[in-house]
Amino acid sequence: MRDRLRQSAGGKRGPLTGPNPTDRGKLGSKIHLICDRNGLLLSLGISGANMHDSQGLEPLVRGIPPVRSRRGPRRRKPAKLHADKGYDYDHLRRWLRERGIRHRIARRGVESSQRLGRHRWVVERTVSWLAGCRRLHRRYERKAEHFLAFVGIAATLIGYRRLTSGGKA
Repeated sequence: MRDRLRQSAGGKRGPLTGPNPTDRGKLGSKIHLICDRNGLLLSLGISGANMHDSQGLEPLVRGIPPVRSRRGPRRRKPAKLHADKGYDYDHLRRWLRERGIRHRIARRGVESSQRLGRHRWVVERTVSWLAGCRRLHRRYERKAEHFLAFVGIAATLIGYRRLTSGGKA
């Protein structure tokens, strides 16, 4: 009876958690997202806080749903992808090129972080909208699916508010 109630090591916070390198090694999760140029979320994902950003790019791009356009067939991939220095790897550039996605990824040690500013602020604004949801500040759920569901609900509310307010957040 006593063994049944005891938790296993590392099972307290559930799967997809990891030691946060910026928060004294506390366990946490990271939210990865891709949004369009208006700030509407296209693809979401979560991972442990210690997973590098570059490892989350491929699942996010694959997770973009088909988007209707005014003319022609549904678009299944973005035309262009802007990313910061965390995604500056040759294998990611090659992977995007093979799929016909133009990319604008800042290069480490070469370019200033300010050059992507006019495109990057849209993503930062969307992240701050998600941070405005109190439930996402700290992960209370043990199951990763539940946490991802709350992130999805928050993204749906953000999209709804964005679309019904006529473009204003």
